[in-house]
Amino acid sequence: MDLDAFRWLLTDDGQALLARAEEHAGDDPLAAQTRLREQATPEQAAAALTQATLRRRAEPKFGELAARLYFTPDGLEQATRPAVARHRAARLQAFAATTLVDLGCGIGGDLIASAEAGVVCAGVDLDPVRVAVAEANLAALGLPGAVMVADAVDVDTSPFSVAFADPARRSARGRSFSVDDWTPPWSFVEQLLRRDSCVKVAPGIPHDLVPAGAEAEWVSDHGEVKEAALWSGSLATTARRATVIGRGGLATLTDEDPVADEVRAVGDFLYEPDGAVIRAGLVTAVAAGVGGGLVDPHIAYVTSDRAFRSPFARGYRVVEELPYREKQLKAALRERGVGRLTIKKRGVDVVPEDLRKRLSLSGDAEATLVMTRVAGSGTALLVQPL
Repeated sequence: MDLDAFRWLLTDDGQALLARAEEHAGDDPLAAQTRLREQATPEQAAAALTQATLRRRAEPKFGELAARLYFTPDGLEQATRPAVARHRAARLQAFAATTLVDLGCGIGGDLIASAEAGVVCAGVDLDPVRVAVAEANLAALGLPGAVMVADAVDVDTSPFSVAFADPARRSARGRSFSVDDWTPPWSFVEQLLRRDSCVKVAPGIPHDLVPAGAEAEWVSDHGEVKEAALWSGSLATTARRATVIGRGGLATLTDEDPVADEVRAVGDFLYEPDGAVIRAGLVTAVAAGVGGGLVDPHIAYVTSDRAFRSPFARGYRVVEELPYREKQLKAALRERGVGRLTIKKRGVDVVPEDLRKRLSLSGDAEATLVMTRVAGSGTALLVQPL
Protein backbone atom coordinates (compact mmCIF):
# COMPACT_ATOMS: atom_id res chain seq x y z
CA MET A 1 0.00 0.00 0.00
CA ASP A 2 1.32 3.46 -0.92
CA LEU A 3 1.96 5.55 2.22
CA ASP A 4 1.10 8.90 0.64
CA ALA A 5 -2.11 7.49 -0.83
CA PHE A 6 -3.11 6.11 2.58
CA ARG A 7 -2.45 9.45 4.29
CA TRP A 8 -4.54 11.17 1.61
CA LEU A 9 -7.31 8.69 2.37
CA LEU A 10 -7.61 10.25 5.85
CA THR A 11 -8.46 13.68 4.40
CA ASP A 12 -12.02 14.81 3.74
CA ASP A 13 -11.69 14.06 0.03
CA GLY A 14 -10.15 10.69 0.85
CA GLN A 15 -12.98 9.79 3.21
CA ALA A 16 -15.52 10.67 0.52
CA LEU A 17 -13.72 8.39 -1.94
CA LEU A 18 -13.53 5.61 0.66
CA ALA A 19 -17.28 5.84 1.22
CA ARG A 20 -17.82 5.46 -2.52
CA ALA A 21 -15.35 2.56 -2.66
CA GLU A 22 -17.32 0.74 0.02
CA GLU A 23 -20.42 1.01 -2.16
CA HIS A 24 -18.55 -0.75 -4.98
CA ALA A 25 -16.42 -3.17 -2.94
CA GLY A 26 -18.44 -6.14 -4.17
CA ASP A 27 -18.26 -5.13 -7.82
CA ASP A 28 -15.82 -6.37 -10.42
CA PRO A 29 -12.44 -4.94 -9.27
CA LEU A 30 -11.57 -3.46 -12.66
CA ALA A 31 -14.97 -1.78 -13.00
CA ALA A 32 -14.76 -0.44 -9.45
CA GLN A 33 -11.26 0.95 -10.09
CA THR A 34 -12.50 2.67 -13.24
CA ARG A 35 -15.37 4.37 -11.36
CA LEU A 36 -13.12 5.56 -8.55
CA ARG A 37 -10.47 6.93 -10.91
CA GLU A 38 -13.05 9.39 -12.19
CA GLN A 39 -12.37 11.48 -9.07
CA ALA A 40 -8.90 10.40 -7.89
CA THR A 41 -5.45 9.25 -8.99
CA PRO A 42 -4.83 5.55 -9.65
CA GLU A 43 -2.89 5.28 -6.35
CA GLN A 44 -5.68 6.94 -4.39
CA ALA A 45 -8.36 4.82 -6.04
CA ALA A 46 -6.36 1.67 -5.29
CA ALA A 47 -5.91 2.70 -1.64
CA ALA A 48 -9.63 3.36 -1.21
CA LEU A 49 -10.69 0.11 -2.84
CA THR A 50 -8.11 -1.84 -0.85
CA GLN A 51 -9.44 -0.43 2.42
CA ALA A 52 -13.05 -1.11 1.46
CA THR A 53 -12.19 -4.71 0.56
CA LEU A 54 -10.14 -5.24 3.71
CA ARG A 55 -12.92 -3.89 5.92
CA ARG A 56 -15.27 -6.52 4.51
CA ARG A 57 -12.64 -9.19 5.02
CA ALA A 58 -12.10 -8.01 8.59
CA GLU A 59 -15.73 -8.38 9.69
CA PRO A 60 -15.42 -12.01 10.93
CA LYS A 61 -12.49 -10.99 13.15
CA PHE A 62 -13.44 -7.45 14.18
CA GLY A 63 -17.21 -7.44 13.82
CA GLU A 64 -18.89 -4.01 13.65
CA LEU A 65 -15.57 -2.38 14.54
CA ALA A 66 -14.19 -3.31 11.10
CA ALA A 67 -16.16 -0.52 9.43
CA ARG A 68 -14.25 2.12 11.47
CA LEU A 69 -10.73 0.73 11.25
CA TYR A 70 -7.97 0.66 8.66
CA PHE A 71 -5.92 -2.35 7.60
CA THR A 72 -3.11 -3.69 5.50
CA PRO A 73 -3.45 -7.22 4.08
CA ASP A 74 -0.71 -8.72 6.25
CA GLY A 75 -1.66 -6.52 9.21
CA LEU A 76 -5.21 -7.89 9.16
CA GLU A 77 -3.97 -11.47 8.99
CA GLN A 78 -1.56 -10.99 11.91
CA ALA A 79 -3.77 -8.78 14.09
CA THR A 80 -4.93 -10.15 17.44
CA ARG A 81 -8.64 -10.86 17.69
CA PRO A 82 -10.33 -8.16 19.81
CA ALA A 83 -11.58 -10.64 22.42
CA VAL A 84 -8.06 -12.01 22.90
CA ALA A 85 -6.51 -8.54 22.97
CA ARG A 86 -9.07 -7.41 25.55
CA HIS A 87 -8.26 -10.41 27.72
CA ARG A 88 -4.57 -9.53 27.59
CA ALA A 89 -5.35 -5.90 28.42
CA ALA A 90 -7.49 -7.03 31.36
CA ARG A 91 -4.52 -8.98 32.73
CA LEU A 92 -2.39 -5.84 32.48
CA GLN A 93 -5.11 -3.90 34.25
CA ALA A 94 -5.30 -6.53 37.00
CA PHE A 95 -1.57 -6.12 37.62
CA ALA A 96 -1.97 -2.33 37.75
CA ALA A 97 0.20 -1.77 34.68
CA THR A 98 0.14 1.92 33.84
CA THR A 99 2.31 2.14 30.71
CA LEU A 100 2.98 -0.21 27.83
CA VAL A 101 5.38 -0.23 24.88
CA ASP A 102 4.23 -2.40 21.97
CA LEU A 103 7.30 -3.60 20.06
CA GLY A 104 5.98 -4.40 16.60
CA CYS A 105 2.50 -2.95 16.94
CA GLY A 106 1.29 -3.77 13.43
CA ILE A 107 -2.06 -2.10 12.75
CA GLY A 108 -2.59 -1.48 16.47
CA GLY A 109 -4.96 -4.21 17.64
CA ASP A 110 -3.27 -4.64 21.02
CA LEU A 111 -2.68 -0.89 21.35
CA ILE A 112 -6.42 -0.34 20.99
CA ALA A 113 -7.35 -2.90 23.67
CA SER A 114 -4.72 -1.64 26.12
CA ALA A 115 -5.67 2.02 25.59
CA GLU A 116 -9.34 1.12 26.14
CA ALA A 117 -8.28 -0.47 29.45
CA GLY A 118 -6.69 2.82 30.55
CA VAL A 119 -3.06 1.88 29.93
CA VAL A 120 -0.87 4.63 28.46
CA CYS A 121 0.49 3.08 25.24
CA ALA A 122 3.32 3.65 22.81
CA GLY A 123 3.88 1.51 19.73
CA VAL A 124 6.74 1.00 17.31
CA ASP A 125 6.97 -0.84 14.01
CA LEU A 126 9.51 -1.08 11.21
CA ASP A 127 6.91 -0.47 8.49
CA PRO A 128 5.87 3.19 8.00
CA VAL A 129 2.54 2.13 6.48
CA ARG A 130 1.61 -0.03 9.47
CA VAL A 131 2.60 2.85 11.78
CA ALA A 132 0.33 5.22 9.85
CA VAL A 133 -2.51 2.67 9.99
CA ALA A 134 -2.06 2.15 13.75
CA GLU A 135 -2.14 5.91 14.31
CA ALA A 136 -5.29 6.19 12.20
CA ASN A 137 -6.97 3.38 14.13
CA LEU A 138 -6.30 4.99 17.50
CA ALA A 139 -7.62 8.29 16.15
CA ALA A 140 -10.69 6.63 14.61
CA LEU A 141 -11.66 5.31 18.06
CA GLY A 142 -10.70 8.48 19.92
CA LEU A 143 -7.99 6.71 21.90
CA PRO A 144 -4.69 8.18 23.12
CA GLY A 145 -1.35 6.69 22.18
CA ALA A 146 1.87 7.38 20.29
CA VAL A 147 3.22 5.34 17.38
CA MET A 148 6.53 5.72 15.58
CA VAL A 149 8.77 3.97 13.06
CA ALA A 150 11.56 2.18 14.90
CA ASP A 151 13.34 -1.14 15.24
CA ALA A 152 12.17 -2.95 18.37
CA VAL A 153 15.72 -4.01 19.24
CA ASP A 154 16.76 -0.35 19.50
CA VAL A 155 13.99 0.74 21.87
CA ASP A 156 14.73 1.45 25.52
CA THR A 157 11.87 -0.26 27.34
CA SER A 158 12.93 0.74 30.86
CA PRO A 159 10.55 3.75 31.16
CA PHE A 160 7.52 1.46 30.63
CA SER A 161 5.92 -0.77 33.24
CA VAL A 162 5.31 -3.52 30.65
CA ALA A 163 6.87 -4.39 27.30
CA PHE A 164 4.79 -6.28 24.76
CA ALA A 165 6.15 -7.91 21.62
CA ASP A 166 4.59 -9.81 18.75
CA PRO A 167 7.53 -11.03 16.65
CA ALA A 168 6.88 -11.51 12.95
CA ARG A 169 6.95 -15.24 12.25
CA ARG A 170 7.71 -15.14 8.55
CA SER A 171 10.75 -15.76 6.38
CA ALA A 172 11.36 -15.23 2.68
CA ARG A 173 9.61 -18.57 2.16
CA GLY A 174 6.44 -17.47 3.96
CA ARG A 175 5.06 -18.34 7.41
CA SER A 176 7.72 -19.97 9.56
CA PHE A 177 7.46 -22.06 12.72
CA SER A 178 11.16 -21.72 13.51
CA VAL A 179 12.18 -19.16 16.15
CA ASP A 180 15.35 -18.59 14.09
CA ASP A 181 13.19 -16.80 11.50
CA TRP A 182 11.47 -14.45 13.96
CA THR A 183 11.81 -10.68 13.72
CA PRO A 184 12.93 -9.56 16.28
CA PRO A 185 14.92 -12.76 16.88
CA TRP A 186 14.41 -15.25 19.69
CA SER A 187 17.53 -13.94 21.46
CA PHE A 188 15.76 -10.58 21.78
CA VAL A 189 12.63 -12.30 23.15
CA GLU A 190 14.69 -14.13 25.77
CA GLN A 191 16.26 -10.87 26.88
CA LEU A 192 12.89 -9.12 26.98
CA LEU A 193 11.46 -11.86 29.18
CA ARG A 194 13.93 -10.97 31.92
CA ARG A 195 11.69 -8.02 32.82
CA ASP A 196 7.91 -7.55 33.19
CA SER A 197 6.76 -8.35 29.69
CA CYS A 198 4.39 -10.30 27.48
CA VAL A 199 5.39 -11.88 24.17
CA LYS A 200 2.84 -13.24 21.71
CA VAL A 201 4.05 -16.48 20.13
CA ALA A 202 2.70 -19.25 17.89
CA PRO A 203 0.45 -21.82 19.61
CA GLY A 204 2.83 -24.58 18.57
CA ILE A 205 5.71 -23.26 20.66
CA PRO A 206 7.48 -26.23 22.34
CA HIS A 207 7.16 -26.30 26.11
CA ASP A 208 10.91 -26.74 26.51
CA LEU A 209 11.50 -23.43 24.72
CA VAL A 210 9.64 -21.44 27.40
CA PRO A 211 12.24 -19.76 29.63
CA ALA A 212 12.35 -20.78 33.29
CA GLY A 213 10.11 -18.59 35.43
CA ALA A 214 7.91 -17.48 32.53
CA GLU A 215 4.22 -18.34 32.25
CA ALA A 216 3.00 -19.81 28.97
CA GLU A 217 -0.67 -19.12 28.26
CA TRP A 218 -2.55 -20.69 25.37
CA VAL A 219 -5.75 -18.88 24.34
CA SER A 220 -8.68 -20.15 22.28
CA ASP A 221 -11.55 -18.06 20.98
CA HIS A 222 -14.82 -19.92 20.37
CA GLY A 223 -13.02 -23.22 19.97
CA GLU A 224 -10.10 -22.02 17.84
CA VAL A 225 -6.62 -21.82 19.37
CA LYS A 226 -5.45 -18.38 18.35
CA GLU A 227 -2.15 -17.83 20.10
CA ALA A 228 0.14 -18.44 22.99
CA ALA A 229 1.61 -15.69 25.14
CA LEU A 230 4.64 -15.75 27.40
CA TRP A 231 4.31 -13.67 30.58
CA SER A 232 7.37 -12.82 32.65
CA GLY A 233 8.44 -11.06 35.82
CA SER A 234 5.63 -10.09 38.16
CA LEU A 235 3.09 -10.83 35.39
CA ALA A 236 3.80 -14.57 35.54
CA THR A 237 1.49 -16.37 37.97
CA THR A 238 1.93 -20.07 37.04
CA ALA A 239 3.89 -22.21 34.59
CA ARG A 240 1.15 -23.19 32.11
CA ARG A 241 -2.32 -21.79 31.58
CA ALA A 242 -5.18 -22.46 29.16
CA THR A 243 -7.67 -19.65 28.66
CA VAL A 244 -10.91 -20.34 26.84
CA ILE A 245 -13.09 -17.52 25.48
CA GLY A 246 -16.61 -18.49 24.46
CA ARG A 247 -20.24 -17.47 24.48
CA GLY A 248 -20.38 -17.88 28.24
CA GLY A 249 -17.43 -15.59 28.86
CA LEU A 250 -13.90 -16.50 29.83
CA ALA A 251 -12.52 -19.43 31.83
CA THR A 252 -8.97 -20.37 32.72
CA LEU A 253 -7.20 -23.54 33.82
CA THR A 254 -3.62 -23.86 35.12
CA ASP A 255 -1.05 -26.49 35.95
CA GLU A 256 -1.86 -25.86 39.63
CA ASP A 257 -5.40 -27.24 39.27
CA PRO A 258 -6.11 -30.81 40.47
CA VAL A 259 -5.36 -33.59 37.98
CA ALA A 260 -6.61 -37.13 37.32
CA ASP A 261 -4.10 -39.07 35.23
CA GLU A 262 -5.41 -42.61 35.61
CA VAL A 263 -6.32 -44.55 32.47
CA ARG A 264 -9.74 -46.14 32.77
CA ALA A 265 -12.37 -47.90 30.71
CA VAL A 266 -14.70 -45.77 28.60
CA GLY A 267 -17.63 -44.63 30.68
CA ASP A 268 -21.01 -43.23 29.75
CA PHE A 269 -19.52 -39.90 28.62
CA LEU A 270 -16.56 -38.80 26.50
CA TYR A 271 -14.96 -35.36 26.65
CA GLU A 272 -12.90 -33.65 23.95
CA PRO A 273 -10.67 -31.00 25.57
CA ASP A 274 -10.39 -27.55 24.00
CA GLY A 275 -7.32 -27.04 21.83
CA ALA A 276 -5.84 -24.53 24.28
CA VAL A 277 -6.09 -27.13 27.05
CA ILE A 278 -4.32 -29.72 24.88
CA ARG A 279 -1.55 -27.29 23.87
CA ALA A 280 -1.02 -26.35 27.51
CA GLY A 281 -0.77 -30.01 28.52
CA LEU A 282 -3.70 -29.75 30.92
CA VAL A 283 -5.88 -32.65 29.75
CA THR A 284 -5.52 -34.36 33.13
CA ALA A 285 -6.95 -31.25 34.79
CA VAL A 286 -10.05 -31.62 32.60
CA ALA A 287 -10.25 -35.26 33.67
CA ALA A 288 -10.26 -34.20 37.32
CA GLY A 289 -12.90 -31.57 36.59
CA VAL A 290 -15.35 -34.11 35.19
CA GLY A 291 -14.57 -36.74 37.78
CA GLY A 292 -13.07 -39.09 35.23
CA GLY A 293 -9.84 -40.29 33.68
CA LEU A 294 -7.97 -40.76 30.41
CA VAL A 295 -8.90 -43.29 27.72
CA ASP A 296 -5.20 -43.67 26.89
CA PRO A 297 -2.05 -42.10 28.40
CA HIS A 298 -1.14 -40.53 25.06
CA ILE A 299 -4.58 -39.47 23.75
CA ALA A 300 -6.36 -36.22 24.58
CA TYR A 301 -9.77 -37.73 25.26
CA VAL A 302 -11.29 -37.91 28.74
CA THR A 303 -14.04 -40.23 29.93
CA SER A 304 -16.41 -40.14 32.90
CA ASP A 305 -19.59 -41.75 34.16
CA ARG A 306 -21.13 -38.35 34.78
CA ALA A 307 -22.43 -35.61 32.47
CA PHE A 308 -20.82 -32.18 32.80
CA ARG A 309 -20.97 -28.87 31.00
CA SER A 310 -17.40 -27.62 30.92
CA PRO A 311 -15.92 -24.60 29.14
CA PHE A 312 -12.72 -26.64 28.76
CA ALA A 313 -14.13 -29.60 26.84
CA ARG A 314 -16.96 -30.63 24.57
CA GLY A 315 -19.01 -33.48 25.99
CA TYR A 316 -20.58 -36.50 24.30
CA ARG A 317 -22.84 -39.29 25.53
CA VAL A 318 -21.37 -42.65 24.50
CA VAL A 319 -24.11 -44.55 22.70
CA GLU A 320 -22.20 -47.72 21.90
CA GLU A 321 -18.90 -49.11 20.69
CA LEU A 322 -18.87 -50.14 17.02
CA PRO A 323 -16.43 -52.41 15.16
CA TYR A 324 -13.16 -50.65 14.37
CA ARG A 325 -12.43 -52.57 11.18
CA GLU A 326 -13.75 -50.73 8.15
CA LYS A 327 -15.84 -53.50 6.59
CA GLN A 328 -17.65 -54.31 9.83
CA LEU A 329 -17.97 -50.60 10.69
CA LYS A 330 -19.64 -49.94 7.33
CA ALA A 331 -22.14 -52.73 7.96
CA ALA A 332 -22.91 -51.51 11.49
CA LEU A 333 -23.57 -47.94 10.32
CA ARG A 334 -25.78 -49.08 7.46
CA GLU A 335 -27.70 -51.29 9.86
CA ARG A 336 -28.41 -48.18 11.96
CA GLY A 337 -29.53 -46.18 8.93
CA VAL A 338 -26.72 -43.62 9.22
CA GLY A 339 -26.34 -41.47 6.12
CA ARG A 340 -24.73 -38.30 7.50
CA LEU A 341 -21.67 -39.00 9.60
CA THR A 342 -19.34 -36.67 11.48
CA ILE A 343 -16.01 -38.42 12.07
CA LYS A 344 -13.70 -37.25 14.83
CA LYS A 345 -10.36 -38.91 15.24
CA ARG A 346 -7.35 -38.71 17.50
CA GLY A 347 -4.27 -40.89 17.69
CA VAL A 348 -5.20 -43.20 14.78
CA ASP A 349 -4.22 -43.25 11.12
CA VAL A 350 -7.58 -42.25 9.67
CA VAL A 351 -8.44 -39.50 7.18
CA PRO A 352 -12.11 -38.69 7.97
CA GLU A 353 -12.96 -37.39 4.48
CA ASP A 354 -11.52 -40.48 2.76
CA LEU A 355 -13.14 -42.89 5.21
CA ARG A 356 -16.54 -41.23 4.81
CA LYS A 357 -16.35 -41.72 1.04
CA ARG A 358 -15.39 -45.39 1.38
CA LEU A 359 -18.26 -46.04 3.80
CA SER A 360 -20.76 -44.94 1.10
CA LEU A 361 -23.54 -44.33 3.62
CA SER A 362 -27.08 -43.56 2.42
CA GLY A 363 -29.48 -43.67 5.37
CA ASP A 364 -31.60 -40.88 6.86
CA ALA A 365 -30.01 -40.81 10.33
CA GLU A 366 -27.21 -38.49 11.40
CA ALA A 367 -24.44 -39.59 13.77
CA THR A 368 -21.06 -38.72 15.25
CA LEU A 369 -18.29 -41.30 15.29
CA VAL A 370 -15.13 -41.00 17.39
CA MET A 371 -12.16 -43.07 16.23
CA THR A 372 -9.30 -43.20 18.67
CA ARG A 373 -7.15 -45.46 20.81
CA VAL A 374 -8.41 -46.80 24.11
CA ALA A 375 -5.68 -48.33 26.26
CA GLY A 376 -3.57 -48.68 23.11
CA SER A 377 -6.21 -50.33 20.89
CA GLY A 378 -8.09 -48.78 17.96
CA THR A 379 -11.68 -48.07 19.00
CA ALA A 380 -14.79 -46.68 17.28
CA LEU A 381 -17.40 -45.00 19.48
CA LEU A 382 -20.83 -43.84 18.37
CA VAL A 383 -21.58 -40.72 20.44
CA GLN A 384 -24.16 -37.95 20.82
CA PRO A 385 -23.11 -34.35 21.60
CA LEU A 386 -24.40 -33.13 24.99
